Amino acid sequence: MDCHAAGAARNDDFSIAMTNPATPFTWPVRVYWEDTDAGGIVFYANYLKYFERARTEWLRALGLSQHELRQSTGGMFVVSEASLKYHRPARLDDELLVTAAVSEMGRSSFTMAQQVLLLSAPPTDPVLLCAGQVRIGWVDSATLKPARIPTFLLQTLQK
Repeated sequence: MDCHAAGAARNDDFSIAMTNPATPFTWPVRVYWEDTDAGGIVFYANYLKYFERARTEWLRALGLSQHELRQSTGGMFVVSEASLKYHRPARLDDELLVTAAVSEMGRSSFTMAQQVLLLSAPPTDPVLLCAGQVRIGWVDSATLKPARIPTFLLQTLQK
């Protein structure tokens, strides 16, 4: 499924960033009671959690464990900036697809373009619910000072 095409058809800064990656990583999420607020819609901060889960699973799909990276390199990833735009709410029992794709790569940080899409019938036409940019930095885990991402890790992330 070409998930980024659903967002690319909309004219906003966040979805346009998704047109660069050929195929973004996708992770399915189901909305549970714990995700919703008193109005029965997904609480706005939970979209950040969905983004985090997709990024973590993206790393796992690349064969990378954040825990093992920290132990073997002494470094770790941290979120340094996030910007989100909400388009429509998700509700209880909705089936969502969360995307993650590197949109910019540097020596000590990179930016992920991410989306939360509602899988509708037919699932070939997902609806954009939330789009965002999340900047991820690499830091020394002992001092939390910025550091360069190890070369082997940069090469893996660019795959």
